[in-house]
Amino acid sequence: LTSAGEQLAAFRTQDGQAYVVDAYCPHLGANLAAGGRVVGNCIECPFHGWQFRGEDGKCTRIPYAEKVPDFARVRTWQSCEVNGMLLVWYHCEGVGPTWAVPEQREIATKEWVFRGQTEHLVDAHIQEIPENAADTAHLAFLHGPAILGGSDLRYTRSKLWDFMKHIWKAEWRPEPEPNEHCSRLLVQHTATVFGKHLSLMDLTVSARQVGPGLVFLIFEHAFLGHGIILQTVTPLEPLLQNVVHKIYYQKNVPAIIPKFILRAECIQFERDITIWNNKQYLPKPLLVREDASIQKHRRWYAQFYSEKSTRLPVQKEGLDW
Repeated sequence: LTSAGEQLAAFRTQDGQAYVVDAYCPHLGANLAAGGRVVGNCIECPFHGWQFRGEDGKCTRIPYAEKVPDFARVRTWQSCEVNGMLLVWYHCEGVGPTWAVPEQREIATKEWVFRGQTEHLVDAHIQEIPENAADTAHLAFLHGPAILGGSDLRYTRSKLWDFMKHIWKAEWRPEPEPNEHCSRLLVQHTATVFGKHLSLMDLTVSARQVGPGLVFLIFEHAFLGHGIILQTVTPLEPLLQNVVHKIYYQKNVPAIIPKFILRAECIQFERDITIWNNKQYLPKPLLVREDASIQKHRRWYAQFYSEKSTRLPVQKEGLDW
């Protein structure tokens, strides 16, 4: 895996436990994930057969050596398996986990089952994606035109699809202690066709952001039941994010329903991607009074940066491109 500028190897031991370690063997730098194998509770290097314990990274066996040095170990990363995902804690200054990822009960009990996922690469500052939640003004303008118009912004406002409109009411707020690392966005969605309210499209979405890159989007529909989209934003490089959406839905609801919801969400998300891929991050944006929640979101999100957080190289000379 490539994540947050690190090369990692993830493996499951024979007793079923998942671990994440640095990808490169400290012996001569071979990639443990390219040809390596699991032996008991260790990962074995494909180059010389050194075996490293997943729990603490300690080398437990060197096939041709009489003694394994105490300092022979590979770096381990704290991780957890929750909601069908393997999540790794990353802190650039080595601080351990300060909060846990909540388990979604319906996924754990299998009341809600996996119904598909989408994956996108986004060329943007990591903060742009969650900041969308606080930018309620863009909902009407960018996401108001019918999903039938697709995600190409040249055609979404076409007169052809003008008969249908999406109407959004949204409110974003941070959560109080001890969950100050979380925030909530409440969204009410309605739709009109030829100006008439279409009740079948009424949808309530509660989006809970947990930390900088995980969102729980819970859907409630009067007829079509309940489900969740799990959104993960994983930085690969400073301006490259991997965004995955996984949908879990009531197993007694036909699979076509959650697949339609995921498709609709994907179209709307791809409208945002066109903006993100072509915009720049402005540290001092020109805001009006109605944009107050964006500034509030920036203050809340600042907690996820530290002194050594990766930044783009600063142009020291005065030679701007």
